[in-house]
Amino acid sequence: MLLPLRAIAHQPWLKLVLAYLAGASTTLAFAPYGLWPIYLVSMAFALSQSQPLSPKLTFYYWLSFGFGCFSVGISWVHVSMDTFGGLPLAASIGLMALLALYLALYPALAGYLLAKLTPQSHYLRNLLLFPALWMLTEWSRGWVLTGFPWLWAGYSQTSGPLSPLASVIGALGLSYLVALLAGALALLFSAHKTSLAKRGAPLFIIVLVACSASYMTKVLSPITPTGKQVNVTLVQGNIAQSMKWQPEALWPTMLKYMDLSRPEFANTDIFIWPEAAIPAPEDMVSDFLDNANQVANFNNSAIITGIISRQQQQFYNSLIVLGNHQAPMQSSPDYQANGINEFRKHHLLPIGEFVPFESLLRPLAPFFNLPMSSFARGDYQQPNLNALGHQVAPAICYEIAFPEQLRANVTNDTELLLTVSNDAWFGRSNGPLQHMEIAQMRAIELGRPLVRGTNNGVTAVVNVDGEITASLPQFETGVLHASIPLMTGTTLFSRWGQWPILLFSWGVLGYVMIRRWTVR
Repeated sequence: MLLPLRAIAHQPWLKLVLAYLAGASTTLAFAPYGLWPIYLVSMAFALSQSQPLSPKLTFYYWLSFGFGCFSVGISWVHVSMDTFGGLPLAASIGLMALLALYLALYPALAGYLLAKLTPQSHYLRNLLLFPALWMLTEWSRGWVLTGFPWLWAGYSQTSGPLSPLASVIGALGLSYLVALLAGALALLFSAHKTSLAKRGAPLFIIVLVACSASYMTKVLSPITPTGKQVNVTLVQGNIAQSMKWQPEALWPTMLKYMDLSRPEFANTDIFIWPEAAIPAPEDMVSDFLDNANQVANFNNSAIITGIISRQQQQFYNSLIVLGNHQAPMQSSPDYQANGINEFRKHHLLPIGEFVPFESLLRPLAPFFNLPMSSFARGDYQQPNLNALGHQVAPAICYEIAFPEQLRANVTNDTELLLTVSNDAWFGRSNGPLQHMEIAQMRAIELGRPLVRGTNNGVTAVVNVDGEITASLPQFETGVLHASIPLMTGTTLFSRWGQWPILLFSWGVLGYVMIRRWTVR
């Protein structure tokens, strides 16, 4: 998207370059860097620099900022297209850039509406309208065209001082707070004619209230230990992505997971094998599954494994439970290959797990013919998996980025959150580390410990404060054993979800629009 010549005359390219650099710097606020203040400073800088501009120029300014955020922050997307999709490097980078440009439209829309609806009061603009618009556009990015809620501003606080508030307002609510703080910071350094003390007062008050609320949220948390624990072993097979779907690698892969698990049966309640650890349809490996089921039963253990399940002519990216003979619930008997005690992935990854406009796109390039890219979709809400009587709420890979979906599957009986993944698609990039950070936020929001089992990292255990308490090195074969304390209680986010902050932001936008129309 090119800046019109008339706009160039009034808006130097340098300003757009600085906007891009400010956006690009926000990558440092996320994993693996975790320098969360950078997001606040970069956003405040962009907000202060864009305020004198017309709505059209403001759109281009925030488009440049957003393009910086995503072209650097999700640059890892091109790895799967280049390495495994059969596309030339230039083409994979080009497609990644197009995705980044699309995602940049959301902050650009926020900036445009901010300029279009600008109230006369700088305080109303920075402290009320801007955070509402930013949060609403991030929310929109999380569901339009199936959604891509990566790099929400709130995730910069996963290890920051405001993270406990996620148990009340969620990651999206933290995005609102980050934008609010950035608006107050921009106000402090603005040039309008009020005293420094008056401009700085909102920032001081917001910081004081936010930090106090964060501290009190942690102190008064309804999440308390039950006094019980579950012994979990996560197995990281480190199977090369180039070999994963080769027929000759099937039995060596399955035997590797069983061999790695066998020494841990004596002290393990639940084994976790990652997404598609068994890379074949369930009915094709029934002998192996029956044997693994008997081994798990003999050792009073359960194995939760990723597998491809099939119903009639439809395939699902699934999790099944082997063993489980001690489960007290009649609805979850010993393993049966009939869909009982099974979770089927609902939120599929575009291109990777389903191809939109399949008949048109598949003939174009090998990229659209990745292995297992024609999955059917499971239900949005499914029963928890039952492993030895423990209720486990799962999310497969990309699903962990959708807080409302996981929230819909957590019940009062849920004891453990589980996410499995295969991030080998993205090599040694930041993608798997950002994915891990997103999973940490789900543990805070829902007040339950989380385990994450992967093929080659990051395999980890997360407590209810979102802290990684144990993990395996990436790109190594390994086994991680942990005794996880179980929790009880319900967070406010579990009850309300994103709706309070969404309704408040829509209300703010409606108020400003009505006020603007009536002033005219």
